[in-house]
Amino acid sequence: MWRLLTWQAPQGLIAFVAMAVILAAMVGGYVGSLPAMQVAVDGQIRVVRTKQTLVASVLRDAGVKLNPEDRVVPPLDATVEEGEVIRVSHARPVVVEVDGQAIRTRTLRSAPVDILTDLGVTLSPYDKLVVDGQTVAVTPSRANSPLAMVSLSNRVGRDAGSAVPRTIRVERAVALTVQPTGAQPVTLHTTLPTVGEALREGGFTLYLADTVRPDLDTLVQDGQVVTIDRAVPVTVVADGHHLHTRTHRKNVADALAEVQVSLEGLDYTDPAPNAPLAPDMTIRVVRVSEMFRIEQEPIPFEIQFLPDPEMEIDTQGLKQAGENGVLQKRIRVRYEDGQEVSRQLEDSGVIREPKHKILAYGTNIVVRTLDTPSGPIEYWRKIRMLATSYSASTSGTPKTASYYGRTRLGWQMGFGIVAVDPTVIQLGSRVYVPGYGVGNAGDTGSAIQKRRIDLGYDDGDPKVWSWYRWTDVYLLTPVPGNLQYVIPEWPPEP
Repeated sequence: MWRLLTWQAPQGLIAFVAMAVILAAMVGGYVGSLPAMQVAVDGQIRVVRTKQTLVASVLRDAGVKLNPEDRVVPPLDATVEEGEVIRVSHARPVVVEVDGQAIRTRTLRSAPVDILTDLGVTLSPYDKLVVDGQTVAVTPSRANSPLAMVSLSNRVGRDAGSAVPRTIRVERAVALTVQPTGAQPVTLHTTLPTVGEALREGGFTLYLADTVRPDLDTLVQDGQVVTIDRAVPVTVVADGHHLHTRTHRKNVADALAEVQVSLEGLDYTDPAPNAPLAPDMTIRVVRVSEMFRIEQEPIPFEIQFLPDPEMEIDTQGLKQAGENGVLQKRIRVRYEDGQEVSRQLEDSGVIREPKHKILAYGTNIVVRTLDTPSGPIEYWRKIRMLATSYSASTSGTPKTASYYGRTRLGWQMGFGIVAVDPTVIQLGSRVYVPGYGVGNAGDTGSAIQKRRIDLGYDDGDPKVWSWYRWTDVYLLTPVPGNLQYVIPEWPPEP
């Protein structure tokens, strides 16, 4: 049979617990009867019940620990009354790196410049502050004093709820004198470590061909002089390409050598190779080539006439066919950048002489008889001619002229007078024209050339306008001397 076991507390423990409860109640009642003091620590208000009235004692009872840099209002030695607020602002730790030192301090200030001022650190207008990793430039005040600082509290710290920065690093600026070629020296103030970074910060654009002394990776030093030997920008146009480059060379030839563009043979440059370089100059390289071209052109043959007494007059026969000769020329052709620019004859020579055409013409005169309406006539030559007609009034001679109505031979103009070319029909000769009759060659005219004949009429004769056609003209006997055996074909018969 099971029995229920129970635990009973010792009588002494029960008495101790009861006594503790009684004491706690007594203490609580005592504390609750003390005055209530308000303490605001970094903006957080707490209530402290204490019988102390001295600020330092109240804060001690409140468990508030203080550092020398902290601010307490009212002061520690002041007395306070119940309901009055004691305000405590703890100074925050900050590390200041300046001039190779790391200064650890506490401060209530949020503006970096104020913190540095409290530490006795002065700044130049060109120094930089790195506050919690962010770079902040130092700017001169309106007084333009080199050491006067505009408070940066509106840029760092107070914008973030007046938080005190954790770290402040002072980067000291040094002065550099930059001397570019052909320009005035410029003073730069920089906090950057190398020459190259300082030049970039100062807005100096550097090109690969520029020479900087000292080198770009050299550490900057106060009072340092940096020279920039600017390369000259030029454009080289060659072989269909535009090459933009910069060079320290002094003339065109050296600049081309630097970019490995060479001249060969007759090549030339514009400007000339010895021309000095100028900024933004364009150098044109003209590629020149020459070649010889062989050309042939015909030498026309001539027509030569050979008299043949066995052939009748006004007949012709071919004795030798004509053949053109050949003239060969050697021509120098000049090309510039692939385009022909000139041709020059070097030499020429006949490689085949022309073979002249030889025509035999008859000189044998045969007298024949022609039956006409007026009876038979004897003629020794028949010529195909273009016949026109005229009179004294249509000849173009003004009636006021003393020679009006007179022919070339001084005859009275009228029917039976014909105008001819004396080289074809001799003046004074007699001719027969079918439809006109017999005429005497007694006149000439500016338009009457070669195979042209003008038939004369009396003024008023209506037939004066009737002629303009090709017809046979018969030259009557006797045969004159000094004959022209070959008559030109002009004008040609249609």
